[in-house]
Amino acid sequence: MAVNFASSPLPLAKEADSSDSTRQFLRHVMVVGGTLREWNDLGDQRWEHRVETLGAIVSQAGASYLTLRAFEPGDAAAAQDWWERQIDNCQVMIDPCGDGRDRFATAMRRLDPADPVNEATVAEVLYAPADCEPDLILVLGEPDRLPPSLVWELAYGELVFVSVSWDELVADHVVDAIADFAQRERRFGGLNQTDESIG
Repeated sequence: MAVNFASSPLPLAKEADSSDSTRQFLRHVMVVGGTLREWNDLGDQRWEHRVETLGAIVSQAGASYLTLRAFEPGDAAAAQDWWERQIDNCQVMIDPCGDGRDRFATAMRRLDPADPVNEATVAEVLYAPADCEPDLILVLGEPDRLPPSLVWELAYGELVFVSVSWDELVADHVVDAIADFAQRERRFGGLNQTDESIG
């Protein structure tokens, strides 16, 4: 069932798997897609509906945070502000920065000079107000191109690619990505026993 954000309510027929294993590991979902112009073209009403729908799905899956981020700035990028909204138990953050290097540099400037520069302190300023890195990153686009808006996030996030545009994103894409995530064995950059026996 495909849900069109422009006219349909939250899908009830196909809901996110909210089993204990998903709730235990899924805290932060990130959806990356579109240029800033495409974000602007979405319009206020469709933005409201998208945020409410995706926030409800992610909350139902047990995650506390959902970040929506532009894939890249694109041509003739319209300036947009960062904003957030609470949907059920999920804090939804809308991050229009399509340049991961710029986001990283800005985060480094916010880092307290008295704090050590390490993975934990950088992640804290980079993801605030979220208190954790993304577990699941749904990337809209072909799997042979990583978004320039992602730099730091690629270290531990589980990537799921969907070959659709920002305008074509529907609720089922997020539901399917959460279901895919629930089936994965996360190693956080480590090797499993099969990998270790190869060497």
